[in-house]
Amino acid sequence: MFPTVSHFLNYLFGIDVPLPFNTFGVFVALAFVAGYWAFSEELKRKEALGVLHPTKRKVTIGEPAHIVSLLTNAFFGFIVGYKLIYALLNYKLFVNDAQTVLLSTKGNILGGIALAALFAYWEYREKEKAKLPKPKTVEVTIRPHELMSNLIVWAAVWGFLGAKIFDNLEHWDSFIQDPIGGLLSFSGLTFYGGLICGGAAVLYIAKKNGIKPLHMLDVGGPGMMLAYSVGRIGCHLSGDGDWGIVNLNPKPFSWLPDWLWAYTYPNNVANEGVRMANCVGKFCNELPQPVYPTPIYEVIVAFILFLILWKIRRQINLPGMMFGIYLMMNGVERFFIELIRVNSKYVVAGIPFTQAELISTILFICGLLLVVFSIKNKEKHANY
Repeated sequence: MFPTVSHFLNYLFGIDVPLPFNTFGVFVALAFVAGYWAFSEELKRKEALGVLHPTKRKVTIGEPAHIVSLLTNAFFGFIVGYKLIYALLNYKLFVNDAQTVLLSTKGNILGGIALAALFAYWEYREKEKAKLPKPKTVEVTIRPHELMSNLIVWAAVWGFLGAKIFDNLEHWDSFIQDPIGGLLSFSGLTFYGGLICGGAAVLYIAKKNGIKPLHMLDVGGPGMMLAYSVGRIGCHLSGDGDWGIVNLNPKPFSWLPDWLWAYTYPNNVANEGVRMANCVGKFCNELPQPVYPTPIYEVIVAFILFLILWKIRRQINLPGMMFGIYLMMNGVERFFIELIRVNSKYVVAGIPFTQAELISTILFICGLLLVVFSIKNKEKHANY
């Protein structure tokens, strides 16, 4: 396993480059990049078809820098400088435990002051360049795909918060013991929490810019499936604990690699299992028994489902149907993977189930209802 990018580089090239990047985080970022691409392509396609339309907005140009904008930039500059300079001056600690360095109250005051001044000056200079003798109000046109930068930020912030909240609800006992650690930890993210909260934020911003909810949902279906596939690569490579149940069954095919059938996740980032012999460093544990490598299964299945969605998107014209199909595919995929995946279980009326099983069932039903709704309202949606 490769808990950090440095481990990965060492495995590939045999070189030791100390970098403060964990593998899971890198693939989360790549997942957003993949989603950004798919969303943008769909927004452009739907605009070309006349389904989505540019919006007009009035903005004032030529104004001098306001005190509020200067203070805001100075504040963010101080935070960046306070933590960044401290991290650079304590680089070894930063590489070994980036989470503690970033989330602690420790920092470099001089670095914070320097970056605060730089950020404020930068804002002042940019405003001075565009300053006019008399500020004026102009109307600008914003095309749908130009909203993506704003949408991706909202999706990232609210998606992360949702993923943390749902994860702590799923592991309530651990959260009660250490609520602050549970909220601030970079590990432990629940996909459905991110999907629900991040999706709600995206719909809010889209609606404010004239994109109707059903159209925005349809745009997001393929992109979210692709992003999920890419993100799961990080889960597998880092060994974040999102694996399956113990698998001691013989391989069904001799040509199937062991790591694709049953794997012990050595050097996993979750530090689960038993200590490995002759291992030095922070990540020296592996599982005592091999388990189903469910993240890699989801990588493969989710990518195949993305290809299907990407293929059929041109043939589906009813608003809401594309997203309904996505929800059904997502629900079925996650429900069945839960059958061989380690997870916390709830028991209601004697029936055990996981959080993901419950939500995936609800999503499948919602997807089915959305497809039926789209078909029944075909004529009504002709001009939607």
